[in-house]
Amino acid sequence: MPRVLVTGAGRGIGLEFARQYAAEGWEVVATVREPAKAPELAALGVTVEGLDMRDFGALEAFPERLGGEPLDLFIANAGISRAKWIRSREDAEAWQEVHGVNSVAPTLLAELLLPLVEATGGRMAAISSRMGSIDDSSGGYIGYRASKAALNAAWRALALGWRERPVTLVLLHPGWVRTDMGGPQAPLPVGASVAGMRRVIAGFPRSESGAFVDYQGEPVPW
Repeated sequence: MPRVLVTGAGRGIGLEFARQYAAEGWEVVATVREPAKAPELAALGVTVEGLDMRDFGALEAFPERLGGEPLDLFIANAGISRAKWIRSREDAEAWQEVHGVNSVAPTLLAELLLPLVEATGGRMAAISSRMGSIDDSSGGYIGYRASKAALNAAWRALALGWRERPVTLVLLHPGWVRTDMGGPQAPLPVGASVAGMRRVIAGFPRSESGAFVDYQGEPVPW
């Protein structure tokens, strides 16, 4: 039975990843900050682990909680959106938190989980955003945008450094998805986005490790 770890699985995209993989018979380990507040996730019958992505010490200890069992797939999904503008000390502190959760934490966890994923010749996928592209012209959301650009750069560097290792990385733009973060006006249902990303992950070529693509597999400019 293949095994997947999904972070930030309490709602939205992360919850849908857990739902779809569980429905196909995968062993799913799903993390949330507060498991007691994730009843939909618990109802899926998956393994739910409490993990705060702001706590780097907890991240460092997390692989031990997986019991040394190999992973076929790691999906770095957890993320937050704050600091739309940087106009005050409070904004700057919010930006630091967003950067820690959205870029530092998933990169640290990727490094820590490498032996488990490498054992299966598996894959790692990070949920990024087109807003992290320097080519994007929508503006605003400075903290979130900068954190996703940093995530892209960090995971691209991981992929280059791991060229001789049996692990494949991909950065994914999920589209504008109808979730709590995306809002009710978003055109793309979460189920369609996740189904598309799962197809991309499953078929992503090793030779393209570290690339940035959307949920349909189309390249996204850096």
